[in-house]
Amino acid sequence: MNQKYLFVINSGSSSVKFRLFGLSSDIPLLAQGTVNEIGGESRFSAKTISRETQELPLCPLKTHEDAIDHILAWLAHNDFALEDIKAAAHRIVHGGSRFSTPEYLDEETLEYLHSITHLAPLHQPHNLISVDILEDKVPDILQYGCFDTAFHANHDPLFTHFALPLEMAEEGVLRYGFHGLSYDWIASQLEKDHPKLAKGKVVIAHLGNGASLCALKEGKSIDSTMGMTALDGLPMGTRTGAIDAGAIMYIMDHMGYDLKQMETLLYKESGLKGLSGISNDIKVLCESDDENAKFAVEYFAFKTAQYIAAMAVSIGGMDALVFTAGIGENATSVREMILKHLEFMPNFEHHVIPTNEERRIAEKIWEYYAKDILGSANSLHKVAAF
Repeated sequence: MNQKYLFVINSGSSSVKFRLFGLSSDIPLLAQGTVNEIGGESRFSAKTISRETQELPLCPLKTHEDAIDHILAWLAHNDFALEDIKAAAHRIVHGGSRFSTPEYLDEETLEYLHSITHLAPLHQPHNLISVDILEDKVPDILQYGCFDTAFHANHDPLFTHFALPLEMAEEGVLRYGFHGLSYDWIASQLEKDHPKLAKGKVVIAHLGNGASLCALKEGKSIDSTMGMTALDGLPMGTRTGAIDAGAIMYIMDHMGYDLKQMETLLYKESGLKGLSGISNDIKVLCESDDENAKFAVEYFAFKTAQYIAAMAVSIGGMDALVFTAGIGENATSVREMILKHLEFMPNFEHHVIPTNEERRIAEKIWEYYAKDILGSANSLHKVAAF
């Protein structure tokens, strides 16, 4: 009997990351790879886990459809039969107020997810486009969504509301929190490797080009630095993080920025890139002698430390601080700067734990939908192309 596969896919604005897992209780990783710079100087890197990898010549990849076509062709070229891909699981940034668990992507669910694209305009459209593409490319595939907001779905209103009229909250103007798949993975690793800490008070610092913090108590998300969108909280690679709303009004009113220009400023031209005037790459900045580069790194570390202290307030203390993601895992000097700012706090452990969002997606899909995929898949309605 042929091995059946679960295809985990994470589509960004100019990239597609994938993992191929076996559909069995141990969910073995069989292949993985990434397409970068879609629409530009495309790069493809991939490998199988248990056999010599066969590469295909890379043609220019102008669209996400081109990228997925290349990935599927590469899988077939390496003896992974496409008809044996029984399910796909997509990382979707925003689940809104409706979803707290992985969901089967039927027509109604997709319609809702498209309707909240404005809550994550730089992420959601790219997350969802792969659903439509795979529907055309792999007949009869079952498709599921795992949401970055889901891990934070049960926050107390104290941590979800803005100080706005209550009718705003009823319209969905709330703090949702993001990076939930990463935090969910770290929580699972704490339970496995540090069971005592897992029952305590932990702040997780997901520090990458996108950056946020999560306050955990007994393994549950209590608070997060990101808000209604993935723009709030910590300064990031190209995003401002928290900013006085009055400053935004001033820039629009007195400097003539329209809404589109403001969006570009806040999401793409700010953060480490804006402060340094050089780059959003922390490695480049840490190695630079430029004073603005040094300031950008210091600012990032200082603000991160401030918010860590705030997260500790949310859970009444901090037994441990966990660093993860690109900066958190690899930038030793930045971690040291953050910890230096926190020396005033009572003793706490600190750990570096690599994140693995794709693995967590696979685990969640197996937990919730293994029987549907392996047993009664034919009883489910096919996902509709949106």
